[in-house]
Amino acid sequence: MKASAFLYPWDVVGDPAAASRIADLGVQQVTLASAYHSTRALTPRHPAHRVVTAEHAAVLHPPDPARWAGRALAPYRQSWMASEDPYGEAAEALAAAGIEVHSWAVLAHNSRLGSEHPDTSVRNAYGDRYPWAPCIARPAVRAYLVDLAAEAAARPGARGTELESCGWYGFAHLHAHDKVTGVPLGDAAQYLLSLCFCTECRQGYGEAGADPDELAAAVRRALEPAWSGSGSTESGWDGVGELLGPGLADATWRWRGRAARTLQESAVAAVRAEAPPGFQVLLHADPAPYRTGANAGVDPGHILAVADGVVLPCTGPDAVRETVLGPFTGRTGVLAANFGVVTGMGGSPATLERDAAHAASLGANQLRLYHAGLASGPDLTAVAGALSRIG
Repeated sequence: MKASAFLYPWDVVGDPAAASRIADLGVQQVTLASAYHSTRALTPRHPAHRVVTAEHAAVLHPPDPARWAGRALAPYRQSWMASEDPYGEAAEALAAAGIEVHSWAVLAHNSRLGSEHPDTSVRNAYGDRYPWAPCIARPAVRAYLVDLAAEAAARPGARGTELESCGWYGFAHLHAHDKVTGVPLGDAAQYLLSLCFCTECRQGYGEAGADPDELAAAVRRALEPAWSGSGSTESGWDGVGELLGPGLADATWRWRGRAARTLQESAVAAVRAEAPPGFQVLLHADPAPYRTGANAGVDPGHILAVADGVVLPCTGPDAVRETVLGPFTGRTGVLAANFGVVTGMGGSPATLERDAAHAASLGANQLRLYHAGLASGPDLTAVAGALSRIG
């Protein structure tokens, strides 16, 4: 089964041994970040540094001046690596080691964009703004994200791409110094807290048959028990209907589902128009269409008619894999099972062989390993052993 390891350019640039070390793991591919959000990352084996602080969302390649000239929304350049094109340098080194390189572009997740352009952000039913979450229903945001996808995906030499956050982002963020777990919130409550009430979305809810003021009030009423009591544990789309009422819940999804699907269609089409023939386009995805975040909610039948496949979060017990892979059973396309291999981040490299076999029994036909640059030496040893036996 083809396996790919995720990497950042700073894991490779300046480390002459990095590419061969990755090749020795037994992976055939690297999924290399070309556009990424802010992060603080360890580089435990790099000869020149140990901690990289990516201060804001940025492209890790030179943006095309002609594409972005005169536009209010444009990608930010990175400043924490000396290289003008860290993605290009890393990709060249990996290709020289015989590794196929695919780009990895994070789209609707950008705190700096929201800070500098407040009107681009998701705004919840209380009026709180989520600067990390661009509202994908806004025309200017959609145009920016589609062009970002095309440029960050179709890098020279790349054989394919993986688009992360190609859909709605919302309340959940893993934000720096998060202090949001004092009240338990199930995924149904998080959906309500992720509903956007910007001017564009308010109009959209109206077109879908829901008065936006009444909808916002209903959201606040539904969440009040969570704030004043023991939290909210409702889950699944049935849980959303239980909290909001099925009529209002369906109206929100008529609007949000259309926005997500059309963004995914436009982004994939833009990438294919920019890329050479045979270029593979995958989306990081969740088969529950209403879900928000890095693994954007998708309709399984729709997304495999649009993209070449999906990357699905498969770390954890068997039930996790059954939930995310089950809706794709019998469908044609790349089904890449994404496993965390960093023990300190909840991954389980020691059980990778067994977990990968379980994923394959459910239809997975590729592996993704998150994240070879962040993993410890013992974690990588376990990964190499597992891949040698998986074949």
